[in-house]
Amino acid sequence: MDTYPVIEFRRYTTVEGGQAAFTRYFETLFPEAFQQLGALALGQFTERGNPNSFLWMRGFTSWEQRAVANAAFYYGPVWKEHKATLNGLMTDSDNVLLLRPLQPGSGVPVMPAVDPVLEPEGAQGEVGALLCTVKPGQIERFADMAAPAFMAWRDAGWRHAGTLATLDMPNNFPQLPVRGDGPHLVWLGTAAPGTQPPALEALTGAARDLLREPPELIRLRPTPRSRLRYNTKI
Repeated sequence: MDTYPVIEFRRYTTVEGGQAAFTRYFETLFPEAFQQLGALALGQFTERGNPNSFLWMRGFTSWEQRAVANAAFYYGPVWKEHKATLNGLMTDSDNVLLLRPLQPGSGVPVMPAVDPVLEPEGAQGEVGALLCTVKPGQIERFADMAAPAFMAWRDAGWRHAGTLATLDMPNNFPQLPVRGDGPHLVWLGTAAPGTQPPALEALTGAARDLLREPPELIRLRPTPRSRLRYNTKI
């Protein structure tokens, strides 16, 4: 079963030149703070080709626990002390998808924390997110028809790291907005440094006909402490 069946897919825009500072603050202050509340930063990244980006995924053990953990954090002392600094480094933090594993066992893997001794250079590798905006009521059908396209990623050297779909529940912590333009499907993969993703043209035919807009490939670079990464020993 999936340890964290409720996942926020949080895609931020930083101020011009603020990406490095935001990343440093985030990784220094927040992963353990979330973990102590029962949530987990499953991975955090910058987007290749976008110098003002920061994307991270936060997992919760249940729908109810999302509200409890978020309230404890955002009304707690760590965020109270640092929110002015972090908010000052962002221009947008509302591009958020609320997701669930498409099927049992297809959630984001909980990888060990980066070991500062055995991994002195920090998290490495390539991470890809294929974001698909699907016609209403067609998530499962689309996933079945798109299976060959997703298999093309594995054939190209990518490890499956989650297939997620919109969690169709009301936002139980409205202080943090989430997008309501779903349903969405997100396929995640990791690969060795330098591995190229398959062409999006692999997603053709009937599967593409079930999309409301063209799929988006988000190429990601793990930040130094990102749990989701490529590691040959894991």
